[in-house]
Amino acid sequence: MNRYPLWKYLVIVVALILSAIYTLPNFYGETPAVQVSSSRQSIPVDTAVMARVEEALKAQNISPDGVYLDAANSLKVRFKDTDTQLKARDAIQHALGDNYIIALNLLPASPAWLTALHANPMFLGLDLRGGVHFLLEVDMQAATDKTMERYAGDLRRELKNKQVRYGAIKRNGNTLEVQLRDGDTLKSAQDVAYRTLPSLAVKTDDSSNKLLLTLKPEEITKIQTDAVKQNIMTLHNRVNELGTTEPIIQQAGPNRIVVQLPGIQDTARAKDIIGRTATLQVRMVEDDQGKLNDAVNGNVPAGYELLDDVSSRGHSKILLKNDVELTGDNINDANPSFDQFGAPAVSITLDSAGAAIFRQLTAENVGKRMAMVLVEKGRKEVVTAPVIRTEIGGGRVEISGSMNSAEANDTALLLRAGSLAAPMNIIEERTIGPSLGKENIEKGFHATLWGFAAIVAFMVLYYGLFGVFSGLSLAINVFLLVAILSALQATLTLPGIAAIALALGMAIDANVLINERIREELRNGVPPHSAIQAGYGHAWATILDSNVTTLIAGLALMIFGTGPVRGFAIVHCLGILTSMFSAVLVSRGLVNLWYGRRRKLTSLAIGQVWKPENKG
Repeated sequence: MNRYPLWKYLVIVVALILSAIYTLPNFYGETPAVQVSSSRQSIPVDTAVMARVEEALKAQNISPDGVYLDAANSLKVRFKDTDTQLKARDAIQHALGDNYIIALNLLPASPAWLTALHANPMFLGLDLRGGVHFLLEVDMQAATDKTMERYAGDLRRELKNKQVRYGAIKRNGNTLEVQLRDGDTLKSAQDVAYRTLPSLAVKTDDSSNKLLLTLKPEEITKIQTDAVKQNIMTLHNRVNELGTTEPIIQQAGPNRIVVQLPGIQDTARAKDIIGRTATLQVRMVEDDQGKLNDAVNGNVPAGYELLDDVSSRGHSKILLKNDVELTGDNINDANPSFDQFGAPAVSITLDSAGAAIFRQLTAENVGKRMAMVLVEKGRKEVVTAPVIRTEIGGGRVEISGSMNSAEANDTALLLRAGSLAAPMNIIEERTIGPSLGKENIEKGFHATLWGFAAIVAFMVLYYGLFGVFSGLSLAINVFLLVAILSALQATLTLPGIAAIALALGMAIDANVLINERIREELRNGVPPHSAIQAGYGHAWATILDSNVTTLIAGLALMIFGTGPVRGFAIVHCLGILTSMFSAVLVSRGLVNLWYGRRRKLTSLAIGQVWKPENKG
């Protein structure tokens, strides 16, 4: 007798129910929508904004299919078609002005009860869903210039600490020139430079008492390589912080970065996401009212810069020293908090180098103001300018000033996400429409469907009823695979569809092994019930070996591959696991349900069983 214990049937039933729930959202498709979000958290998206949007749409005789706020401080408005969506976008933009980001979007059309169960459709890659593609070029010269500025600041601080008197520190290309007073100070400065900046080639000009520090060629290469890596990391952090799902950000060549944002229909929204990346600087404020008045009147003193102070309620001007004391490169983490008086603040964790710089900076400037400067798209503005109350050491910093909780969140986000090592230029920009993605989905679906149909037809013709069992287990395998991809919110691309088709072949291979082993047992005269048991038992070792070796290859692709190769490997590995479950557990369950309760079983519908002829 071949019977499963009740718990095994329950495992199969629960797996099927969960698979149905998590697969179902993929069949509802997506609806066009307009998403309203704020460029800064200090400008909320709330019920008042919703009311303004509804009034603007009503004035244009546009009827939305739904308007709702979500937890990500954004408003989403659904529409029945893309023409209405475009008209609504223009109306909403005109009504709300420039303080809000109005973006086209596609939202899942799943019913509310599925969404409540966290059952969402799979993310689709750029080739299936459409979206935007950017090719960015990193400004390598700017990366070198930024490094030289940091080296100049490090040298300036170290010379001051060692009480070495020096004149101006000038930069001439990739060389720093330090004017010293005499030969003794030149020798002292040379010793400081050797210890502080070992990556620079140090030379002296004894005739003019100048110290010359030049970047080595290998150091220039390292700076440029690190700049690309840091920019990639920063882009990842910023895009993730802003809630964009499944972006693809990777290096393409020595100084270029590819950014793909699936599901974003308009380039303006994508540019805004990319444009949020910025360089952060810590600089000291000049509070001398006379110098500030002169700067406001157009006479900016040498060594100073006049910037917009957006941290103040009136968006006034603020005068800063040109010297950059600290950059975002030295910040490990930043989170919104509250200071000792209960006012909103930002808690910052610095690395070891940043902690040392900040301790010295705060010790020497107690009672003075320190500005956090955001350099974005070539424009500089002061995010916050707190007063230094006391010397701060240990690498943990708290900044506070004229900010509310939302502004503290904004500042923490910018600091936490890091700064760009160098600015980037968009040299290629491409929008892939959803219609092309839909065509790719249809072709991939039809290829998989016809492949599945051909496999099932062959199995039924060759193995009869056992071929039907194999076909059902194969269908359940696809069902399980799609459900797992949906539950994991994996990104499906064209290579992923190819991996699903390959998984069908891998899964049916296990059923062929099982069916042939049962046939072999029947040819040897084994009773049907024993043949079923022996067939599944003996085939398991072969199935396990073949799938484990294939799984190892898939894991290697997943670990070392990138982009489409890695996407293919993930789906392939998941397909192997689901095929083992369906081909062994589910298939055996179906066979047991059909034949298990028959005590006197004389034959199996497993196709033609060829027996060797007896030769007497």
